[in-house]
Amino acid sequence: MDPTETTSSDASGSRSLRRGRGDGESSRRRRVGQTQVGIPGRPTVPVLPTLIPTGGEIAYGSDFTAVRYAQCWEDADVLLDALAVQPGDVCLSIASAGDNALALLARHPAKVFAVDLNPAQLACLELRVAAYRLLNYDDLLVFLGSRRGQQRMKLYHTCRRLLSRHARAYWDERPEDIAQGVGSAGKFERMMLRFRSAIVPLAHDRLMVDRLLAGGTRSERQAFFETRWNTPMRRLLAMLFLPRVVQARTGRAVPFLPSMDFVHARRLLTRTERLITEQDPAQNPYLHWMLTGTHGNALPFALRPENVPTIRANLDRLDWRLCALEDALGELGDRSIDRFNLSDTFEYLAEPAFHTLLYRLARCGRRGGRLAYWNTTIRRRRPPIMADMLLPLTDLADSLKRKDRVFFYDDFVVEEII
Repeated sequence: MDPTETTSSDASGSRSLRRGRGDGESSRRRRVGQTQVGIPGRPTVPVLPTLIPTGGEIAYGSDFTAVRYAQCWEDADVLLDALAVQPGDVCLSIASAGDNALALLARHPAKVFAVDLNPAQLACLELRVAAYRLLNYDDLLVFLGSRRGQQRMKLYHTCRRLLSRHARAYWDERPEDIAQGVGSAGKFERMMLRFRSAIVPLAHDRLMVDRLLAGGTRSERQAFFETRWNTPMRRLLAMLFLPRVVQARTGRAVPFLPSMDFVHARRLLTRTERLITEQDPAQNPYLHWMLTGTHGNALPFALRPENVPTIRANLDRLDWRLCALEDALGELGDRSIDRFNLSDTFEYLAEPAFHTLLYRLARCGRRGGRLAYWNTTIRRRRPPIMADMLLPLTDLADSLKRKDRVFFYDDFVVEEII
């Protein structure tokens, strides 16, 4: 069955994925690939091992009662350039807060499937979809927190009627999150609030922050950085606290996080300096939110005025499901997906489980399709034994990594399905 067909909704508001069409593979490739990755040779897609916290590993998620990320903290412009979604493509995306799944709709795919293990994240996505459907553009920005404004509870009640029972129950219990703007409602965003309220003022006042975010020419940015911004206190605080930001981004408890040593902290410091000098802070929505709690005039892709109408027009092509990524792959079937937005999902897998999941992704993808994913603290790339299934697009990934406006990530990977 074609995966572009309409999906059905269950009582929780998540949606059932219809099995995608597959064009199969040669039996030789299947046998060789399964043997190399350690997957039993059988016609059905193998089941991944259960993921539990053991030593340096962490479960797929230990707290599914609240929104972890109220925004997507992967650069949507980088993602879209990497995937090069074509009209009629079928996409599979980690849902997270929904921003980047919505951004994919701007490229006119036939379908975008968004999956997540956390029902709170899907409640976040569902509320965004309702807001896109029912609010005018200015109210949409206010409701999500990109712009300051009043009457967010009134706007919520406008959107509420489109929510599933689960999503209504979740947001009805959190009026304070609504009042502050939905984009502030995640654990990670609350950590950002503490960072800009308690740490940033120790180095720079609000006027200095505003000057930074005003941007300027390359020479002006460099001069400002060297003479005003790059103080000893700023460097000390950055070395101490930037690793904590990455820790919060991964969602890992301290015992599960690899040691954040001096070298790693220095790399983070270098990346933040690049955001200020090589890139224009005035055009960085992620940096704006980190330092001010709004997007100002720098909006992420899915909220720019030129993109919102197209996204609205294509909302019926988005379907979401409460499930693990591997369960979605089993339901969609071989050769059913053209583009994969995988966020940093491989961070949470031991290497053997990563290899198994990557194998299944390659089987689910159509030839010429692409995978895009980020590495935060753990290096994950296609292993050599899968060279006949996935081709690394290293030059493309490296060029996009230099454009990435988020400093958390050590690496960005783009791979093409053979």
